[in-house]
Amino acid sequence: MSPPLSLLAYKLVTGLIEPAAPLVLGARALRGKEERARLNERLGKGGGERPPGPLVWLHGVSVGEGVSLMPLIERLRSERPDLAILVTSGTRTAAALMAKRLPQGALHRFAPIDTPRAVGRFLDHWRPNLGLFVESELWPNLILAARARDVRLALVSARMTAASARGWSRGKAAARTVLEAFDVILPQDDATAARLAMLGGHVTGRLNLKRMGAPLAADMRELRRLKAAIGKRRVILAASTHAGEETMVATAVRGLAERPLLIVVPRHPERGGAVAAELRALGLRLARRSEQGVGGREDFADIDAYIADTLGEIGLFYRLASIAVMGGGFAAGVGGHNPMEAARLGVGVISGPHVANHADVYLQMAERGAAAIAADGEALAAILAAPAATKGLGPKARAFAQAQAGAFEAGWEMLQPLLPPA
Repeated sequence: MSPPLSLLAYKLVTGLIEPAAPLVLGARALRGKEERARLNERLGKGGGERPPGPLVWLHGVSVGEGVSLMPLIERLRSERPDLAILVTSGTRTAAALMAKRLPQGALHRFAPIDTPRAVGRFLDHWRPNLGLFVESELWPNLILAARARDVRLALVSARMTAASARGWSRGKAAARTVLEAFDVILPQDDATAARLAMLGGHVTGRLNLKRMGAPLAADMRELRRLKAAIGKRRVILAASTHAGEETMVATAVRGLAERPLLIVVPRHPERGGAVAAELRALGLRLARRSEQGVGGREDFADIDAYIADTLGEIGLFYRLASIAVMGGGFAAGVGGHNPMEAARLGVGVISGPHVANHADVYLQMAERGAAAIAADGEALAAILAAPAATKGLGPKARAFAQAQAGAFEAGWEMLQPLLPPA
């Protein structure tokens, strides 16, 4: 059956604008949005030799999606070591994180832009047997070209907002065609399942990868050093924060009589300088990890805040914290960040109310006493000032995280039939 006219038009238009792609990508590289040395990967070119044998390709656009793929990658490596693994993403931060997190032998490349020739070059070079797309990455050219090459496809831990569903519903025939390319669709939650089914997707189960995974790694030697340097001070962690949230959390913490240590991990480490300037303007004494480095000589007795503006170390700082204030929940438009990384390490979570991206997780954790929601900075300060409000959050968060393992096993059973024969 021929694709709907809307998809044919999309392919035509993206093909016509493709000659301008190198210029657009070059301009993005100048703004720090692309990795200049790897722009050819975005055009589907190069990237090294394809490993021999069957290959599984996993795609997650950004840091959160990439991290959520790790349980699948680990299971693939343990149960099917014969399979080559290729992971693609679309952002520089995700690429840097994957370079640290991927197991030996697994490859990372930037995903091709969704134009016909770039997609074709990518698929013809890598020849994947199975493609696993995580969350909301529905690129028509890429998906339909993969299907035309007989690549088995799964949409895993799928998430679709109401706004996105409304947009796709204006081209319902196109949405149905794209979704029908997937052999397995595993949404994160019931709301996404209903939206995907309404658009013509065949929903086969549920799986939220962001609830899964092993505790984040940390340098244990550095952890012991920092614990000794901090001593008995209570540590409050502001994790994955966005602009405006650091000053709000710092103001709440500054008013506490006990003088805890605030550790701030900005979502984007390059904001470290700006965050430091804002906190100094509040009168706080601080140190920056990007300046001190591993094994630094910070005098924690003399500082109020520690700016952890490095990449891939948040597992270290969760282990130091008695409570985590999650960023993204106080900044409108972000949608909140995943509380499960903290929960797996037994750290209770406080978030703001703007958690649409993880609403079901926060709701369930709050119902079980594993997380608290603060309406604003004033409410956050009140929670932090009341030990009874946070007592028990950590153990309950750990228990909630441990209860998620069964869902992963059910999802894995649905994906196993798509794997290439051993």
